[in-house]
Amino acid sequence: MPLTCRGRVRGQEPSRGDVDDALGKFSLTLIDTLDTLVVLNKTKEFEEAVKKVIKDVNLDNDIVVSVFETNIRVLGGLLGGHSVAIMLKEKGEYMQWYNGELLHMAKELGYKLLPAFNTTSGLPYPRVNLKFGVRHPEARTGTETDTCTACAGTLILEFAALSRFTGTSIFEEYARKALDFIWEKRQRSSNLVGVTINIHTGDWVRKDSGVGAGIDSYYEYLLKAYVLLGDDSFLERFNTHYDAIMRYISQPPLLLDVHIHKPMLNARTWMDSLLAFFPGLQVLKGDIRPAIETHEMLYQVIKKHNFLPEAFTTDFRVHWAQHPLRPEFAESTYFLYKATGDPYYLEVGRTLIENLNKYARVPCGFAAMKDVRTGSHEDRMDSFFLAEMFKYLYLLFADKEDMIFDIEDYIFTTEAHLLPLWLSTTNQTISKKNTTTEYTELDDSNFDWTCPNTQILFPNDPMFAQSIREPLKNVVDKSCPRGISRAEESLGSGPKPPLRARDFMASNPEHLEILKKMGVSLIHLKDGRVQLVQHAVQAASSLDAEDGLRFMQEMIELSSQQQKEQQLPPRAVQIVSHPFFGRVVLTAGPAQFGMDLSKHKAGTRGFVATIKPYNGCSEITNPEAVKEKIALMQRGQCMFAEKARNIQKAGAIGGIVIDDNEGSSSDTAPLFQMAGDGKNTDDITIPMLFLFNKEGSIILDAIQEYEAVEVLLSDKAKDRDLEMENMDQKLSENDSHKQNAEEATSASQDVGAVSEEPEEGESSDVTDPDSLSPANADSDSVSISNQDSYVPGTDEAGAPEPACTRGDNQPQEQKTDAESNSKVNWDSKVQPMESILADWNEDIEAFEMMEKDEL
Repeated sequence: MPLTCRGRVRGQEPSRGDVDDALGKFSLTLIDTLDTLVVLNKTKEFEEAVKKVIKDVNLDNDIVVSVFETNIRVLGGLLGGHSVAIMLKEKGEYMQWYNGELLHMAKELGYKLLPAFNTTSGLPYPRVNLKFGVRHPEARTGTETDTCTACAGTLILEFAALSRFTGTSIFEEYARKALDFIWEKRQRSSNLVGVTINIHTGDWVRKDSGVGAGIDSYYEYLLKAYVLLGDDSFLERFNTHYDAIMRYISQPPLLLDVHIHKPMLNARTWMDSLLAFFPGLQVLKGDIRPAIETHEMLYQVIKKHNFLPEAFTTDFRVHWAQHPLRPEFAESTYFLYKATGDPYYLEVGRTLIENLNKYARVPCGFAAMKDVRTGSHEDRMDSFFLAEMFKYLYLLFADKEDMIFDIEDYIFTTEAHLLPLWLSTTNQTISKKNTTTEYTELDDSNFDWTCPNTQILFPNDPMFAQSIREPLKNVVDKSCPRGISRAEESLGSGPKPPLRARDFMASNPEHLEILKKMGVSLIHLKDGRVQLVQHAVQAASSLDAEDGLRFMQEMIELSSQQQKEQQLPPRAVQIVSHPFFGRVVLTAGPAQFGMDLSKHKAGTRGFVATIKPYNGCSEITNPEAVKEKIALMQRGQCMFAEKARNIQKAGAIGGIVIDDNEGSSSDTAPLFQMAGDGKNTDDITIPMLFLFNKEGSIILDAIQEYEAVEVLLSDKAKDRDLEMENMDQKLSENDSHKQNAEEATSASQDVGAVSEEPEEGESSDVTDPDSLSPANADSDSVSISNQDSYVPGTDEAGAPEPACTRGDNQPQEQKTDAESNSKVNWDSKVQPMESILADWNEDIEAFEMMEKDEL
């Protein structure tokens, strides 16, 4: 956990739901990172890490874990570690003591995963208890009926490698059976598969199909299983699916989900970030043009938001704002550079590294982005960041002489673990079946049986890749749709719709009758709202059904506009003093009064000071300590506006209210905005922000450790102050980075006793319009759903992002004159590439230290 500088132990931190299924109290990050150390030429550190795994890791834990995550991260990590361990041993310098211990642990784990396959279909349960399996009374799992296609179809590489390494065929047999079942259940007319399948009946539960979340690595493993195992049937299946993907899902440069039974109908109007792996897979397949197109589109989105949002719309607005440091885009960048040798992709890699160092790097690692729009952080650094991102970015820039082994002798798993290609000829216990007659006859010149080389891809044309990219350079900026004006609307041809969303009244009987004719029904909810649902088959005619669809779309747009007007986006509190230098960004709730930080791009910067009394509900008794500073106070006992007036009177330039609910966090609770007191608040001119208890504790701990703590209150995080950081480093040459890390780790986490009494108007469960209200709460009186055809909805990541707000959505390097001349001077200088790579290598020790808590 990079913000609080400790390992995440399951059961000791607030539950994050399914995300925690990857944690099994088996030192996940350490195992997942083993072969990364060897790629980075950290052989001594690798040897020590292997000894720690052998000595300390216990796999016999009474804990329920994800079969998919445990397979790709832990089983794959052990097998990747074993692969490079035996390679090093053969070279004769390192690992001479190694006797297959990691492989023995992998086999033990493999047997612990096998009970999950005890289904009639052969598809595994999504979860298994490491100690008790699935059906045992104490297993606490085994009642699930569904699993995702990727969850059941991303096993063959690790399970087959385990069988080939050990000579025990059962693992490969089980993985093949699961793949065979998914292939048999594909939709025969479209040759597509759905996202979720019933593990007992084989029925598709979710019938949308794409190349992103839920399906992605199923396609990846079909092609890579052919490469690793040499079984033609896997390539035949992949080619059949690939033909369907390019026919229906690929809409260059976009990749949009469709319905498996109606593949010409899009299932949604947004894309998730996991599809960023697909250009890399297309390179492996040899279809280079669409790989370049999709990769360039994704890169333009990254340049707009600094990172790839978890999901974004077809017009490239943020749909889900999080970014957990996913490596898929870096993976595709590496493969495109390997295929083309085009230095453009080195520049792409440089951008990725610079953004990580500017916006994600914190004292104890790299923190996930909670919101790419504000730059706020989440106390999370998943193991795949070290297992994949470090590996692909290092390999992108590494020369052949930088490597101690030939990377071409290995294939990457979906978690970037290394499996040797010689496994294809070792311990072959599964007979290959010639099932060519079962596959669709494909008339496509792409489907060659040999892997193409660069001479075929780029015949005497080094500018080939650039010619494909060039038309997509401005695809993101040019995509903002232009709204239709009222005048243009009135001039439109065709009959006017019988009812417009802006005119609808739920109490008007005539309007209800029109809705009924259009197939729209109205449902009254218990909370006083009404819900609109359209069934096209219930409309009086096909024209009425079209009117109903148009009405629903208008209602969604109207609802989105109302949310924009009533909600405020999250703000950022950025710690800019030593030793943070802007690397720690906390998600903050906005206030409906005081300075509007969105209109003051420079924000408010100052040192923080704790006020007396701490609740801020009476005249401040230490005004000399608060003057010209940002006041810290506790939530409770009075209205927010009263606190603001009191600190403003004492001379404070801003205020931060810290939640008094022990353990509350923006990771698990919806964002709040602070409401006024029902009176005129124009007299409040300073900015006020709200931090949950966990985020507030980070600032309070920093005060205890460093005393003088300076923060920036802004609408979004700014670039790190590299000039100040460099000056500070020169002044403190005698203080090592390791000492600082140890001091930050040992900082007290005890915030002190806080009041549990909520003040009037600050309860999280309120109806008073003047009270504290969730910033992403449903403020509409009408909720809408459409069960027969997809209607685009509002942004699910919080407040909707306005279309075409050029100024706010430009990359942060493009600053206005006013901002660049302000007293906040953010240096835009960046480190040389050699320095950045060397810096990353030095951080490996610090990351290993974090594992001690988990062990």
